[in-house]
Amino acid sequence: MKLPPDVQFDEKVRLFIWRPQGLINESAVNKIITILSDMEASLAEPFNRFSDTSAAEAADLNFKYIFHVSLFRRFSYRGLPIKSAILATTETHLHYSKLHAILTQGSPIKVRIFQEFAAAAAWLGVPIDLLQAQGASKKAET
Repeated sequence: MKLPPDVQFDEKVRLFIWRPQGLINESAVNKIITILSDMEASLAEPFNRFSDTSAAEAADLNFKYIFHVSLFRRFSYRGLPIKSAILATTETHLHYSKLHAILTQGSPIKVRIFQEFAAAAAWLGVPIDLLQAQGASKKAET
């Protein structure tokens, strides 16, 4: 599967990374949900997720949409437990991330929100340089 430029998948550690830039809106989130759903259906083993919102300048979302998406993910993902780490660097991203975490509680999707790469990397059990954008671009070049 060809991934868009803001998405990376590291097969070695089974980690899906999304680095949205600019505006996060319903179209961007719908695109990521579609990619995730396709990958979940085609890959035999579960994989963790990391969303880095540090390059996202704004979010054009609302409570109703986040509620809908979170419940959709909660009920559509039927695999083994996975971790979804969100690096939230603004109050808006933090607010929507907390709402998503609350709405997915009790599902196999374990969401945690972070404000530092190191804490997210430790929770996911991956090297910090994989989560940092510089590490990702270095990996792509090698």
